[in-house]
Amino acid sequence: MDFELSPEQKEFRAVIRDFVAKEITPVAREWEQSGRYPTEIVEKMKEMGLFGITIPEEYGGLAIDFISLALLFEEISKGWMGIAGIIGSHSLSCRMIYNHGTDGQKQRWLPKLATGELRTGIGLTEPGAGSDLQGISTRAVRDGDHYVIRGTKTWITNARYAGILPVLVKTDPTTEPAHKGMSCIIVEAGTPGYSVGRDIGKLGYKGTESCEVILDECRVPAANLLGGVEGRGLQQVLSGLEIGRVNIAARSVGIAQAALHAALEYAQERHAFGHPIADFQAIQLKLADMATEVQAARLLTWWAAARADSGKRADLEAGMAKLYSSEVAIKCSLEAMRIHGGYGYSTELDIERLYRDAPLMAIGEGTSDIQRLVIAKALLRGENTDA
Repeated sequence: MDFELSPEQKEFRAVIRDFVAKEITPVAREWEQSGRYPTEIVEKMKEMGLFGITIPEEYGGLAIDFISLALLFEEISKGWMGIAGIIGSHSLSCRMIYNHGTDGQKQRWLPKLATGELRTGIGLTEPGAGSDLQGISTRAVRDGDHYVIRGTKTWITNARYAGILPVLVKTDPTTEPAHKGMSCIIVEAGTPGYSVGRDIGKLGYKGTESCEVILDECRVPAANLLGGVEGRGLQQVLSGLEIGRVNIAARSVGIAQAALHAALEYAQERHAFGHPIADFQAIQLKLADMATEVQAARLLTWWAAARADSGKRADLEAGMAKLYSSEVAIKCSLEAMRIHGGYGYSTELDIERLYRDAPLMAIGEGTSDIQRLVIAKALLRGENTDA
């Protein structure tokens, strides 16, 4: 059993670390506080091919392994978690299109998505439906060669910059169980009846927008039905979210690691009663717990990623990684703030941003309690972690 990264993975991590150090870290605090969109960072990510990380080479993508994907999201999140959101939702959507799209859909959209010329996200959440996706009310009614879509989506990352948006809808609301009447339809920006509403104000997760998307008698060609068959939408979405949880777990590790690093540095620089506060046992206990939990979260995330790389079902592993890592991010950001004292609460340092970004990790891609249910159901199916 080898817990080391491969030479290729180490090299990839080094490239991303250098990118974050040069392009993200120096501007993160100022741009986050001013609400400035990180256009220059996005352009650099296009040049690096990062919009194609889940797209195979045959369509112009990088097709990196999932451990490398976890490394990417951890490193970016150390610098500014909001940037990770820009390629996170995009990558999830690209993977869905590749895994479930028709040949025509793949050829039409994946090459442009790989370069970032075309960008995407995913339209799932509604004002009245979050964790319970079967409770969505957005309808798509077949009308000849088109679907007419009516509904509203909310908390949609990349909404203002998405050229296409896969949207989860109900094509048959009378079917039981409800998921058999759900489909995913790709809506193109500029389609009459499709509009992006207000930006939703947020505690953290800034840098990328989260918006309402309104579908008002939106007529979409039937050829845009993902996979070309109705009734498979929820299955398609859940297969994407399984890997999306590895993404969120890795972002959580990034936040927690950044908090630990800041706490270590500050504890050695800050003096009280004639000594660095790192000399005090109370501080050492906090640092030890943080370091242990960060590494445990990282290894859980790599375990889930490795499982996905093997081609096996990884909902148990991804659920555990996302649950644990997100809670560690919250705990470490708070402990780092306590170690910094009043300075941790100041907008002059990054600690308060880490503290604001962390809670979303326990909400997005399924709350912590949803992860517990995913884990429990996997265990009751007979899956276990000792074999």
